[in-house]
Amino acid sequence: MKLEDFSYDLPEELIAQEPATVRDQSRMIVVDRKTGEIKIREFRNITEYVGEGDVVVVNDSRVFPARLIGRKMSGGLIEILLLSKKQDEPKTWEVLLRPAKRVATGTDLLFAEGCSARVISRISEKKWLLEFRTDVEFDDFLSRYGRAPLPPYIKRKRIQPRSLEDLERYQTVYAKKPGSVAAPTAGLHFTESVLDRIKKRGAKIAAITLHVGYGTFLPIETKNVEEHSLEEESFSISNETAGIVNNAKRVVAVGTTSTRALESVADEQGRIKAYSGNTDLFIYPGYRFRRVGAMLTNLHLPRSSLFLLVCAFAGRELMLQAYSTAIENRFRFYSYGDCMLIL
Repeated sequence: MKLEDFSYDLPEELIAQEPATVRDQSRMIVVDRKTGEIKIREFRNITEYVGEGDVVVVNDSRVFPARLIGRKMSGGLIEILLLSKKQDEPKTWEVLLRPAKRVATGTDLLFAEGCSARVISRISEKKWLLEFRTDVEFDDFLSRYGRAPLPPYIKRKRIQPRSLEDLERYQTVYAKKPGSVAAPTAGLHFTESVLDRIKKRGAKIAAITLHVGYGTFLPIETKNVEEHSLEEESFSISNETAGIVNNAKRVVAVGTTSTRALESVADEQGRIKAYSGNTDLFIYPGYRFRRVGAMLTNLHLPRSSLFLLVCAFAGRELMLQAYSTAIENRFRFYSYGDCMLIL
């Protein structure tokens, strides 16, 4: 299966740089897989598409302020993305660095108030190990200096102060468990009001937790889809959620993260189980979905694993048609953009 078959042309001005003024006022394209019908609605209309017997599954992972801006001893700015901390050492982290050309083991990186970090080693071509030196607890340090870990296509100048709006809006209203370095963006559209109206329609809401890793930003570099593999991400599903999902007539997954978590533990009959562990499930056309019956998702990058997943769910031709409709109608794309409901 050729990756080039999952491409489309997107005008750069349609890449959303800021969130919608009000979360639930984003637009929503509704795609019916059975009829092929495509409609343009607003996200707040989602309540018309759920009801008795439905379970809406959300990802309650919380994005932590994983992006830091420091300076080298030479004065040059350097950007740090925290990935994971070393077990039992809360101030030692695997990170990505940018730019990393002139970084060597032993390099010191400086922050405000006397805080610093030292490069301990290079783990791989892209990953480094840093040891932070702070006078306060590391979580307090992050709360003071950490920035929202926005994807690279959302442009923010390093020299600008951190954006408090990004720290709030690059987060779902139901986020609880810290651990993600990228937001489960399909959930960014929800408000407490929309969640309440979904419940009043008779649908239930259940939460899973999947901590989104930096692999969500990585492009597919193989020509053949089947040769690509995903970075592992940790996830958990409680006994309570498993019970609610197994009693559902239809599961509406909010985002590709919820979809991958559910499909990772679903058996041939579509029943899921409580679980805590990792998944590297890569869903692309040809995959047979076992549990997810409808999906809310944002509009994804061409030739990405996320676009391949929605093509697997709804069919490549229908997805390309829906994306073409979204472009023609000037939808806003990617993390801060509009959304799509696939029925």
